[in-house]
This record gives sequence, C-alpha cells and structure tokens, in this order.
Amino acid sequence: MALVKCPKKQVNLFYSLDCEELAHKVALLSPHVILQNIKWRSFADGFPNIYINNAEELRGQHVAFLASFSSPAQVFEQLSVIYALPRLFVASFTLVLPFFPTGSFERMEEEGDVATAFTLARMLSNIPISRGGPTSLVIYDIHALQERFYFGDEVLPLFETGIPLLRQRLSQLPDADNVVIAFPDDGAWKRFHKLFDNFSVVVCTKVREGDKRIVRLKEGHVSGHHVVIVDDLVQSGGTLVECQKVLAANGAAKVSAYVTHGVFPNQSWERFLHKSGSLENAFSYFWITDSCPLTVKAIANKAPFEVLSLAGSIADALQI
Repeated sequence: MALVKCPKKQVNLFYSLDCEELAHKVALLSPHVILQNIKWRSFADGFPNIYINNAEELRGQHVAFLASFSSPAQVFEQLSVIYALPRLFVASFTLVLPFFPTGSFERMEEEGDVATAFTLARMLSNIPISRGGPTSLVIYDIHALQERFYFGDEVLPLFETGIPLLRQRLSQLPDADNVVIAFPDDGAWKRFHKLFDNFSVVVCTKVREGDKRIVRLKEGHVSGHHVVIVDDLVQSGGTLVECQKVLAANGAAKVSAYVTHGVFPNQSWERFLHKSGSLENAFSYFWITDSCPLTVKAIANKAPFEVLSLAGSIADALQI
C-alpha cells in the first residue's frame, strides 16, 4: 500500500536578530512559512526584556525558532524565548540551530576539562514539551557525531548536512569533471566520504615533527586536478592553509575549500582574501553556508568567498 502524503503544515517562524536575513530567505522559498516577530529589548542593567508578538494567536499552531548562538549572552536571551514558545499551547515546536557552537569541545582529555558541548546539549534537552510532544531540534554538520548521544529524550535531534549544496555547486563549475575531493584528516574522511561516492578523493594527515604539526598527503592523486578541501568548520584556517600548500606542491591545478560553518574568530577570514593583481591567491573558491550569520555579513562580495544558503534545506526540515 502506498503511503499517503500529509498536507504541508503552516509554520510560524520566529528568529534571532542575527538570523533575520536567513529567516526571510526561508519564507521566500516556502509559502507555508509565516514570519513572526519578537521584541528584543533590554533592561537598564543589560538583562533581556523580551516580548513575543501575537502570543495568544499561536495556540494550536506549529511554531519554529531559528537560532544563532554566536555569543554566550545570546544563548541566554534566546533560550528564554526557546523555553517560552512551547508553553504557549502550540501544536508543535521546532528549534533550528544551524551551528552547534560548542561542538569542538566535546571531550575531556584530562581531569578538570569541561565538555561544554555536553552542557549545551543538556540545556537544550530541557526545552518544555509542547502539546505535540518533544521539540524537534535541527542541527547541521555537528562537529562530532557522538554528540547526538548527549541529548536527552525530551528533544528529537535531526542532524542535517550542507554537503548537497556543495555537490550542486560543483556540478555547475566549468571543470566539474576534473574535481577531486580532499579531506584534511581521517576524521573528515570518516565523516563525509560516503557523501562523495562519485568523486575521486584524497586524504591528508597531520604528523608531529618535534614541536610542529605538519600536514602531509596520505593517499590519493591530485596532479592536474581542481582539488576541493571539505570539512565541517573552520576557525583560524591554519589547517586549510597547510593543506593547500601540500596539494599545490603535489601538482594540484587549483585548490578550493568548503566548510559548512565559517566561524572565523577575530576576522581570520582575511587571510584567505584575494589580493588585486596577486599571483598568490591560494584558493580559487571558498564556500561556506549561512550557518554563521555574522561571518556571512563580513565576507559579503569578497573573493574567493561564496555563500551556499541553507534556506531551502531549512524550509524542508520544517515540514518533517
């Protein structure tokens, strides 16, 4: 017996201030998404004074919130809203957190280390249950896959990926048939290689020589190819820079990079910018998604950066 498709549900989408542009893109792509507003105000002492517009009209409605935890202060004010929305007798509640910011701090290597990824997962696991049941939590390319087990039974994590956006963009390149995918380490290979079945792949590795960690080509051939380095996130970009040098030294015709999350603290994206008239523009393309809105604003119209929007994927996830 064929499954009967359920009709599309109408979703009331609230959003943080940083996510306003992304929220509008989602609404443009889906007629089933209605944008709602929140008054983000503060008291004189700096603590949040927040007001959810049209709160009474949300009863029995499907509600979602698009979050961006770009600073600890924003985590507090947005959690205040996230905890409040399910209590408004909504039919269901979905939290979209494209970037799980503490994901790279998921383990303890010595006594005294604090696994803040676990702390944030516990905080999100305590979101109140709505009339429709547990909260659906949508996260893109979480740094460590084992972090899915940090969440309690009170939320239903849905782990999505931005890789289909990259695959679509690669198919549009004039040299699409000459693209090779490179992973900066074994962790990235384990994470993403199954999503690139139709591509040749190469793997780099980091080795320690004295006090230095040196990147080397572990396996694969890059000579004459357009090599695209793929990873989940970038911070300072040091590993990507070292990978590019190794790939170029081994004969790569061009090197580009993709990361789902362009974190780039302290404007570290500047090291990748193309310089006018320079022959040393190391990266042909640098693709990121709009999971980190502050970075998207900072690198707008700056080569080699291109933004692949998660808006369509988020619109689809809101219908699950």
